[in-house]
Order: sequence, then structure tokens, then C-alpha cells
Amino acid sequence: MTDRKTARPAGQSEPLSEPLSEPLGEPLGEPLGEPLSEPRSKPLSEKPPDQPRDGSPLHAKDRAWSGRFSEPVAQFVLSYTASIGFDQRLARADIQASLAHASMLAAVGVLSAVDLARIEQGLAQVWTEIEAGTFEWRVALEDVHLNVEARLTELAGEAGKRLHTARSRNDQVATDLRLYLRREVDRLLEEIGAVQGSLVELAAAHTDTVMPGYTHLQVAQPVTFGHHLLAYVEMLERDRERFVDARGRLNRLPLGSAALAGTTFPIDRERVARDLKFEAVCQNSIDAVSDRDFAIELCAAGALMMVHLSRLAEELVLWLSPGFGFIELPDHLTTGSSIMPQKRNPDVAELARGKSGRVIGHLVALLTLIKGQPLAYNKDNQEDKEAVFDTVDTLHATLRAFAELVAGIRVNRDAMRRAALQGHSTATDLADYLVRRGVAFRDAHEAVARAVRRADELGCALPQLPLQELQALAPQIGADAFEVLTLEGSVAARDHVGGTAPSQVAAQVRCWQKALEQRAALTPNPSPASGRGE
Repeated sequence: MTDRKTARPAGQSEPLSEPLSEPLGEPLGEPLGEPLSEPRSKPLSEKPPDQPRDGSPLHAKDRAWSGRFSEPVAQFVLSYTASIGFDQRLARADIQASLAHASMLAAVGVLSAVDLARIEQGLAQVWTEIEAGTFEWRVALEDVHLNVEARLTELAGEAGKRLHTARSRNDQVATDLRLYLRREVDRLLEEIGAVQGSLVELAAAHTDTVMPGYTHLQVAQPVTFGHHLLAYVEMLERDRERFVDARGRLNRLPLGSAALAGTTFPIDRERVARDLKFEAVCQNSIDAVSDRDFAIELCAAGALMMVHLSRLAEELVLWLSPGFGFIELPDHLTTGSSIMPQKRNPDVAELARGKSGRVIGHLVALLTLIKGQPLAYNKDNQEDKEAVFDTVDTLHATLRAFAELVAGIRVNRDAMRRAALQGHSTATDLADYLVRRGVAFRDAHEAVARAVRRADELGCALPQLPLQELQALAPQIGADAFEVLTLEGSVAARDHVGGTAPSQVAAQVRCWQKALEQRAALTPNPSPASGRGE
């Protein structure tokens, strides 16, 4: 009986007479160098590929797409349908997945050990050329997958033509995109932590710095600046949780689903999943090739994070304006005006505010892209790449900008305090004072409202009203009421979990510092839900 692990199908390549050079030296599933935002390469080539000696059909597309067709694809159709101008960044993931696929095919007896070695050697050379910027990307080969395979076939001959056994570009691109996004999510988690770290350190320096808290952009109650900053740390933590949650769902292997129905070959999908460090295998081949939920989820999490950063950006713009004067930014994080010499513009914050609309737009585009598609795969899905890639790039750039922007903030404590003294910001404290003396809250609220009106009539702040004036409105008020009307008394009184008291803010700062330190020490970032990472 033939051993299925060593048998070669008819026509399989014979052993090489000369020794092979070293294959890719890093384990499957590990990085093959740094991720490429834009693979270094020659400009896209419009000319049809030369017909090499290997006779690969991929090199005959100038004559017809395949033997099914009697004439070549029109040049404008090639240009219109090609994605190689933007999907080059999937090259690393494509090679990584191909290595795992080839290893599995050899393990189940579909590829010989010699063919596997040729493929590994060839893919190593392809990656070297891509990293060096010498790889020639051809529009006629449409996308990253066919460009890589065509070059592999030039290098590995018949073995290269066998690599695509038991897979389709449908499950191939779904796998590549998941691998790419998994790595990008891990980078985003680190970058979110960096912004949180900058916010926490600034909060640590301002646990007792009083500023006005606003509702309706009107002065409401005194808060500490540290407490205000930690609100954004909480928002970013929810964003982080959403990315971790989305990572768990994208970290499932579609490869092996082939075009839509699976394959007739005895593949071992669990082996490929282990090699590529996927947590699970997609259980339905039709869903696996047509699913783009994972990309939509990432864009949704990114859009919400950009909304949070946009809110912070808006506050930075306000605080930096002379009308507020709460903060200053270093010169290297601001720009000037072409006509007004005095200007120092917060362009980084303004652009972040604007780019939130860009990411939100990508989310809407992806939802619209998917909503009308019948199962299974459709060419529409090619349009997901640019939206996803631009979202990822925008998130990375914005997080980096905010980590530096927040770290560079200089605080004007006096301006914050002066603003907090406006608008009768401690009026609620006087109402609470009356409640503690037996007055029902609604009656206390009404009495203090009349006191505020009287202060406005006299043109003074609430704490400056004479005691007699206050007692005329509420006889329960004593001289000790003026203690609760101070800014420091107001914030200190809110001494409970989640409150703005300096002691509570300091405690929260310590908790966040510890959490961020522990998280930074973990490599890679584990999922809070599953405890597992890549």
C-alpha cells in the first residue's frame, strides 16, 4: 500500500540535482520582517508579462484570461478590475499563508517534499525581492496573489504551479486579509495604550487642578482636570475592548473553503490554523469566503474610537483658544498662518476631528458594499480593501499623533480656576447643604435658584452674597455654608468611586498606571475575554 505522505501524483517534479538554498528561516505564523504599509517596489507595469519557459497560464493573460476564453481581456477592463495598486500590502500575509498551505499539502501527500522545498525557496526569494523593492508588480496579473504566484512559478517551475491546489483566491484573500488585520489590531492595541499612558501621566500631575465641568458647554460644576482626562482613558479602554473582541472573531481560518464548497483533497485545516496561529477554523465554506464582518467590525471599532478622539480634539481646540486659554501646545505640534503672523494653529487636533468623518465614511461604505450581495463571493468585495487599509492607516497615524499631542500639553491652572469661578458653579453644593439640614431637595433647589438670581441682580458670585441675603431665602443656611461654596470644597466633597475628589482621581491614576504597566509587560497582548493572544 502506498504511503500517502510520500506518494507523488503523476507528473510531480523529480528531485533537484543541485542543493536548495535556505528556505525562509522563520517559523510559520511568525513575522517575515516588519509589516509593509506600502511595499517597496517598482512602479506598476502595464505591459503583459513575458512568456517564460515554465509555460504557466498566468503568463499568457495577454492572449486570454484562461483556456476558457477566445480573446484577451480588454486593457481597460484589466485596469478597472486590477487591485494590485493597493493590495500589495497583503504580500507578507499572502506568502505566510502560502507557506502554511504548502506545508499542509506536503503533510497529506498532495505535494512531495521536493516540491515543498522548491516552493519555500521560491517564496523566500519573492519576499526578498519585495522587501528590496525589486519585485515587478504587473497590472495584467490583477492582484497580489497572482503576482506572487506567477513569480514563484518562474522561480520554482512546476512546483509553483501546484501551490494553488485545494484553494481558491476566494479563501486565499479572506485568509490574507484576516492575517493582515490581526497584526494591525495588535499594533493598534499598543498605540491605544500609548495614548492612555499620556493621558494618565498628565492626569497624575493634575489630580487637584480645578477646572469648570460643562454641560451644554455651560459652566456646570467644578471638576479636576485629572478627572476630566481620565474620562478619555475610559473611552479608549472601551475602544480597546472592542478591538480585542473583534480580533477574536477575525482570528478564524477560512483557508480550505476554496471557491465556496470546499475541496476534494484530503486537507488538514486544523494544521494550517495552528501554523498560522488562528484560534479556530471557519465552519461553513460559503460563509467563510463571503464574510467581511471582521473587516466591518474593525472599521466600526475604529470609527467609534475616532469619534472619541474627535471629541478630545474639539476640546483641545477650545482650550487652546484665547477665549479659554486653558492649555498651550509646543511649537513642533502646531502650525502658523500664511497671512497672520501671530497665529499658532492646532492643525493636528483639527485634522483628527476631520479624519473621524473619513473613517465613519469607510464604515458606511463597507456596510453598503455587503448589504446587497448574494452568497457566496462576489467581486464587489475587492472594494473592501481601500476602505479597510485607509481606516487602518488613519487610526495608526491619529493614535501616534495624540500620544505626542497629549504628552506635550502645558496647563494654565490659573485660567482653569478663573473659569471655574464663573457661572455659580458651586450652586448644587449649596442645595446639597440644605438637604443635609432637612430641606427636601426640590425645595432646596428652588431656594438656591432664587439665590443665584439674586446674585446676578447684585452682579456678584454666589459665595459673595451676604449671609443675611441667603438666610432670607433659606433660614437653614448658616455661616458654615460658605465652606461648601469654595471650589476646593466642592470637588473634595465628591469623594466616592468615580467622583472628582482629588483623592479619588489619584487612586484612579494609580490603578491605570498599574494596569498599563502590566499590559505593556505582556507580549503579545492577551484577550481579556479568552486570555489568549497570538
